[in-house]
Amino acid sequence: MATSAAMRMVGIDVSAGWIDVERAAADEPVAVRRVANTAAGHRAVGRWLTQGGRDARVVLEATGVYSWDLALALQRTARVEVMVLNPRVSKDFAGACGQRASTDATAARRLREYAARMPFVPWVPPSAAALELRALMRRVAAVVEMRTQEHNRWHALRATAALPAAVRTEVRTHIQSLGRQIARLERAARTVVQSAPALQARYDRLRSIPGVGVRSALGLLAELAVLPPTLTARQWVAQAGLDPRPVRSGSSVHPPVRISKRGNVHLRRVLFMPALVAVRRSPAVQRLATQLTAQGKAPLQVLVAVMRKLLHAIYGMLKANTDFDGERFRRSALAPT
Repeated sequence: MATSAAMRMVGIDVSAGWIDVERAAADEPVAVRRVANTAAGHRAVGRWLTQGGRDARVVLEATGVYSWDLALALQRTARVEVMVLNPRVSKDFAGACGQRASTDATAARRLREYAARMPFVPWVPPSAAALELRALMRRVAAVVEMRTQEHNRWHALRATAALPAAVRTEVRTHIQSLGRQIARLERAARTVVQSAPALQARYDRLRSIPGVGVRSALGLLAELAVLPPTLTARQWVAQAGLDPRPVRSGSSVHPPVRISKRGNVHLRRVLFMPALVAVRRSPAVQRLATQLTAQGKAPLQVLVAVMRKLLHAIYGMLKANTDFDGERFRRSALAPT
């Protein structure tokens, strides 16, 4: 890659229909371009960024399926480096720069300025199997939520005889159909895991944790397998939005410490049930919960603390390729982090 002075700094704002691109370098003016968010548009962006044999450093936000194909296309383009930025980080950067307007053009400019001013972390795309697993398990989570809503409707319908029987029949049939969808998706997810030895090994480790069943193990693996391998345990916690955010000012402003919730909500949600079950089934986790309760922690605070400590334990298990050790978990959980 060229020196930073000769390199083009690029910000790209991605939406469903189009891509807004802004590029600039120390020896050339700012240039903007809008192309369709299609495979042909992605190739056009790659050619435009490297026009004249120049190197380019690109920053774009993680916007799910809309940005994924573009990020992969640019990753494969010679002379282009890609960084995929958390949208919350981008928003905080805009606030720090005093940027109030929010349009496609200003978003591309903000991301270009981020590329020029902030440390650049190259994006490492996850494996195809990991991405397939994540897509399947996120769909499972969505269908499970729909089935829960239908179960709630079914409970309400059974409380009255005034509604037509056809309505009750339709809801009951829909619940059964959603159950079959969940089973098919989970079978497909298990097939993906079994076809990838690295995923299978991590799945087996997760299943050794008390309270982690098949669905929870698949859901955890789906979210953890796409994280960059260079992250630390604390960065995993931050990715899940479970990192504490204390607020202290002077001698009077001391609100309760809360978690940031600035992270992967899917990972946070999939950790909830394993932590809840582990508190009931694992003696080591029970003792930790009891000690935290004795310190004055509320039930939800205890559960969040267990989720955070459990994520730390999973990190160590997967790094060392070992099964869950309850006593080791309790000792490390009580140590300051």
